[in-house]
Amino acid sequence: MTTPYEPPAPAPRPPTRPGRKLGPIADSVGSAHRAWLDPMRETYLTSGLTLSELSVRVRLAKSKISELLRGTGLYPRWEIIYSLAIELNLPYWPLHRLWRQAALEAHKTRDWIERSSEKAAVTTHATPPLDHRAFRETVEDDYRLYAQAFLDDDPRDTAVADTFDILWLRWNDALSSPDARRFAWNVLRATVMAKTPHLDGRPEFAGAAFDTVALQSLTTQADRIDQMAESLQLFKAMSRLPDHQLDVMVLRRLYGIAPHNAAALLGVPLAAVRSDERHAVHYLESVICPPTETEGNPA
Repeated sequence: MTTPYEPPAPAPRPPTRPGRKLGPIADSVGSAHRAWLDPMRETYLTSGLTLSELSVRVRLAKSKISELLRGTGLYPRWEIIYSLAIELNLPYWPLHRLWRQAALEAHKTRDWIERSSEKAAVTTHATPPLDHRAFRETVEDDYRLYAQAFLDDDPRDTAVADTFDILWLRWNDALSSPDARRFAWNVLRATVMAKTPHLDGRPEFAGAAFDTVALQSLTTQADRIDQMAESLQLFKAMSRLPDHQLDVMVLRRLYGIAPHNAAALLGVPLAAVRSDERHAVHYLESVICPPTETEGNPA
């Protein structure tokens, strides 16, 4: 079970230099593409480099770099991403894995992927920073539990792996944030939710009803059907909770994680976990078991 993680001292951000403002990421960019594009953009924006300076270093037109960092135009070849990674001092191993995954989702063939990587092949597995590895060992099992509430096995494992790849790319940002644990949890949540089906803007995780402790403890088919109906009703109501309350309820009520461990995972004070749980329970009780209306007018 998770124990509180003490992050190293924050790394100072380099001063930024004036330059042409980069436009936003295009709305058409999918979640897999954003997984590596967001960290690359953030690194560029905090590097102090201008598009003109970066253009000279990588020998690519400034307009093409702008398109790449906004996700417009054709999906970029790996050799271009690799040259930018070198100038921005980004670790190429997690970047390549995320780039490759997004290429497949963009319907690029494996032959295209291999050909676009010929001049910048990734032949060795690089090692993440020691404190990143220590953090991963501390939280990975609980991250997988959280993802399991929303996703099946393969998407769950992909979401968790993507989370730690993104954190590797943005590790300096995590360390310079007010709380590295909160930063990491936000990355996990965004990655899981990007892969989770949504209905009316809220995540669907009724599948978790098939894996509840209460359900597994029942022996008769009738009891299991009744418990299933109750669980489905509960999870439908839970999906309407505010994000922070939903996360607390998944950790606390679905998996029984202790309050102080939930606080450590989320990177929030223990009091916040207890308050979120209390308000969530009050809401769920009002929805699932509303007070019985009495006949006639109240006294």
